[in-house]
Amino acid sequence: MKKANELEQSVRNSIEASIATKQSLLKSPELLSTVARVSELLARALLEGNKVFFFGNGGSAADAQHIAAEFVGRFALERPALPALALSVNTSCVTAIGNDYGFDQVFSRQLEALARPGDIAVGISTSGKSPNVAMALAVAKTMKLRTVALTGRTGGTLRGNVEYCICIPSDETPRIQECHILIGHIISELVEREIFHEKSRVSGS
Repeated sequence: MKKANELEQSVRNSIEASIATKQSLLKSPELLSTVARVSELLARALLEGNKVFFFGNGGSAADAQHIAAEFVGRFALERPALPALALSVNTSCVTAIGNDYGFDQVFSRQLEALARPGDIAVGISTSGKSPNVAMALAVAKTMKLRTVALTGRTGGTLRGNVEYCICIPSDETPRIQECHILIGHIISELVEREIFHEKSRVSGS
């Protein structure tokens, strides 16, 4: 078993690696601009009465659920709920669709049932290659949804098939996921601020 100081160094190394990846976000004007544009897109869509769908597998499913909860509950402001859904949380739907149609369709079939033109589909995949995320985003495009992906460095197959791809500059899954939730928090904050600032401005309050 490792000695205490070796374990502490491992802890330090992981934290430093996470910080280094986040610092690399700051050095990418393109990425920062994309996050800002996605936030604006979501705010505008929600103001127009549309919904946001988040989906991914494993840790990305947890991120999808986490970010959706920030919209439906609250992030920092006391305000009305915002319509957002994580497509991995209905286990009956996921298992029935996976069993009857195949796991590749567990998200796309839910979009077919629930989504409408003008809604936004946000697929999360550290590799950018998850088949069920790719299929859902392809279906979203045919249904005239706006499409966003959160991925790792290359963007995988998703990069060229969505309107906006937020590519975290790392090839390590843990570092990518840590940045995905950071981006999710930033988007939640900006959307919340934009929508409720806009509503108060329009109402004159």
